[in-house]
Amino acid sequence: MQIKIVFVALLTFTTLAGAASKSVKVYVALCDNKTQGIAKVGAKIGDGNVPDANLYWGCSDGFGSYFKRSKRWKVKSSDSDISNQVLRKMTLIHVDGDVRLTAEAYRGSEMEQCMKNFERDAAMSLYDLVVFIGHNGLMDVKIPELEPISENETEVMVLSCLSEMYYKDRLTRLGCRPVLLTRQLMYPGSFLLHDALEVWKRDGSPAEMRAAAGKAYSKNQGISVKAGTGIFAELP
Repeated sequence: MQIKIVFVALLTFTTLAGAASKSVKVYVALCDNKTQGIAKVGAKIGDGNVPDANLYWGCSDGFGSYFKRSKRWKVKSSDSDISNQVLRKMTLIHVDGDVRLTAEAYRGSEMEQCMKNFERDAAMSLYDLVVFIGHNGLMDVKIPELEPISENETEVMVLSCLSEMYYKDRLTRLGCRPVLLTRQLMYPGSFLLHDALEVWKRDGSPAEMRAAAGKAYSKNQGISVKAGTGIFAELP
């Protein structure tokens, strides 16, 4: 009986994974005190070489920890040390079976490459949604803009400080459709992506995603919903 139950569970999960109709790619640039122009955080959570303790991956609000605990997502695979740049890779399937999500955690000192790869994938129509989480590295370095791609319709989210100011025009010129950007300094905890994805997966509007992210931010930061929502840009 136990073997049969396990087999049915595995078959169900495999079926869900194969049936996913939407795809998401998440780029996480690990927080790094030494190489990023950030307000310094604790040495342990600000070490961009140690993802499992990092603010943006291993801490309670980091992607790797938050999504692993979520009842809305199931981890399909989790890998370490993919390359010198990518230190963690996780693939998840939404419990509804309609979304497949792949996330990569980049070494903190490789933030620039992480940003370049984010924009590359956002421009190539490889995924339905491409997301960047981490410090806004465009405040620190200039990276070349890719050639405009008119056929591209990839939706994008950038969860970093002032991402509307720095990313909106760049991504729009690539044909992308920004659905969640920020207009203030902020903390890009993965609870924001988690709650916004519940709206995105049902084809909700950017206004609804903004509301969901604002509510999640207000809860996490202990501020009003109005203040939390004000962190995020109003997008068409």
